[in-house]
Amino acid sequence: MLIQILLIILGFALLIKGADWMVYGSSALAKKNNISDLAIGLTIVAFGTSAPELVVNTIASYQNYSDIVFGNVIGSNNFNLFVILGIVGLISPIVVQSSTVWREIPFSFFAIVVLFLSANSYLSSSPPSLTRIDGFVLLAFFALFLFYVYKQLQNDPVELETSTIELSNPKIWGFIGMGLIGLVAGGQFVVTNAIKIAETLGVSEKIIGLTIIAAGTSLPELVTSVVAATKKNSDIAIGNIIGSNIFNIFLILSISSLIRPLPFNTVFNVDIYILAGGTLFLFVAMFTGIKQKLDRWEAGLLLVTYLAYTAYLIGKELS
Repeated sequence: MLIQILLIILGFALLIKGADWMVYGSSALAKKNNISDLAIGLTIVAFGTSAPELVVNTIASYQNYSDIVFGNVIGSNNFNLFVILGIVGLISPIVVQSSTVWREIPFSFFAIVVLFLSANSYLSSSPPSLTRIDGFVLLAFFALFLFYVYKQLQNDPVELETSTIELSNPKIWGFIGMGLIGLVAGGQFVVTNAIKIAETLGVSEKIIGLTIIAAGTSLPELVTSVVAATKKNSDIAIGNIIGSNIFNIFLILSISSLIRPLPFNTVFNVDIYILAGGTLFLFVAMFTGIKQKLDRWEAGLLLVTYLAYTAYLIGKELS
């Protein structure tokens, strides 16, 4: 089993480095075409930090591991919300823009509601699952989110920074190509060896997806948000988390279900409730204490809640 653990660590390293290379090359390409830093952050960087989840889920869906698919997305979103925001908020209280409070946070909650209704098949007579039709619906909502981002950029134009990444076209495409190779190889290592560990320990795919894989694929969001917090850039810190959670549900699950219809294990409903509750708590926190700010005690409560729930899950699984 030691070999499998080492291969998973190697897989996470390839995922993170692959995402980094892809974002670096894509950012250089965008700069050459005079695309603003804000547009790059809302699109390329957000997609780049969600790329590990996308690759892992694509492979897991193709190999028919539906619990890994749902566990990775729901677990990653919970990790983003409770752990990353918790750590970032403890480093420095997070000031949140009004547009994030009234638009992005409610939109992320809306994504959770859509996932819950679709996966449990409340709007159809089929067994709980994400069908290809559900996948197209999720993809349509993702397109709506991108349209919202586009309108935001039109309404809030940003000057281009003078600093640009000067790379030749061959180097740009080299970074993008190496990034994609790293992502695919890393995703394959993670999925294959996580399944082997689950089989060896007799632990369910659900737990592996919700914990090990979810935490590993969320490392890019963790690094990005912590660095942003240390630089007192609250917009990037919380925008990265909320944006990634929307990407994960509307883009990644849509692609996963388009590859193969995914039967939904209703035990994940509890984890969806936790995610919805955390999102509502974040919204309410904007109106308690100092308005439009996630205070340290609120961030600490998020982190403690996640640790307690994860300990409960693992204890329940091993008992």
